[in-house]
Amino acid sequence: METDTVMINSVFILICTAMVILMTLAVGFFYGGLVRKKNLISMLTLSFVSVALVSIQWVVVGYSLAFGPDIGGLIGGLDYFMLQGVGMSGEPVPDMLFMMFQLSFAAIALAIITSAVAERIKLSSFIIFGLLWTTFIYDPLAHWVWGGGWAYSMGILDFAGGIVVHIGAGFGALALALVIGSRLGFGEHNLEPHNIPLTLLGGALLWFGWFGFNSGSALAMNEIAINAFVVTNISAAAGALSWMVASWIHGKPSSLGMISGAVAGLGAITPAAGFVGPMSAICIGAISGLLCYGALLFRLEHNWDESLDAWAIHGVGGVWGTIAIGLFAVPAIGGISGLIVGGYSQIVLQIVGALAAILFAFIGTLILAKGVDMVFGLRVTTEEEYVGLDISQHGETIN
Repeated sequence: METDTVMINSVFILICTAMVILMTLAVGFFYGGLVRKKNLISMLTLSFVSVALVSIQWVVVGYSLAFGPDIGGLIGGLDYFMLQGVGMSGEPVPDMLFMMFQLSFAAIALAIITSAVAERIKLSSFIIFGLLWTTFIYDPLAHWVWGGGWAYSMGILDFAGGIVVHIGAGFGALALALVIGSRLGFGEHNLEPHNIPLTLLGGALLWFGWFGFNSGSALAMNEIAINAFVVTNISAAAGALSWMVASWIHGKPSSLGMISGAVAGLGAITPAAGFVGPMSAICIGAISGLLCYGALLFRLEHNWDESLDAWAIHGVGGVWGTIAIGLFAVPAIGGISGLIVGGYSQIVLQIVGALAAILFAFIGTLILAKGVDMVFGLRVTTEEEYVGLDISQHGETIN
């Protein structure tokens, strides 16, 4: 019976892992539709490169740094270097499968951060930055929360990546955008999306893949996985509707606003999916749509060219979802009591975890980005940016 359970769980996590890999590649479609036509291939490529680069980094050293034996609460040891000791045994799923599932999370975090450098990053510099960022920012965050680090020891909760993926990538994107600088013509010329249907396609694939992202984080085919599946959809729907209404008040209810709100709701429910119920998911999603829309307006008012809004959507949504655990968690689902049902300590822990992740991701990414820029140069030349990255970086065009 125990072997049968592991087998059932393994089939479930295999499917979820494939779904997350698909949604990582779908980030390229989501972002690709938002840039100008001359940079579409570039944005698609950055997501594919993210998957390829992290796949190698993770099996060589990343998994060990994130999930190896704890060193001072900050990082894992190198016991699993090049996957030594990672085999086909383990519960609730084999260690090798758990490694692969976690690889997909690391890959999507790097894909999300490409928002910051749309239409102006050198591919070679992105590869160098991506390797450093995954190793020195993502891997420590994963260890803090999921690998037995200080946040895990304190009882800070993150079911599927609000801190590790969304705060890490969102605030990392903001720091990276500030270092690389605004696109040519930002605030002066028309930089409108060239293909909104492509973005909607990417958003649809993200919505689909997110069921694997959140449900799979239960690591078993059980009631928690089912709950995560349900609240994921509810929060996405609430976020889509609230952002749409907010944008309607300011003008017209754009399809881009609707799908952005859905992604905001998905990001916000990610850390809480194993701890809250359906009615709380409506609140979390609806509030995330409003908060993230407000963050987008704030970014525009301050002329920050974090081009495709990873900070506004993933970063701010991840912060809200992380804190929301301390408000809405109910013991019947995840064994944790939030403020609404009389638990007073969890919200403090969640705020501490969110603030620590914000500071580490922002400051750490700022240092890494400045270092890469000083040594290699992050940005293409003015001429290369003018003709577009498809031609200047890849020698290709969609025409």
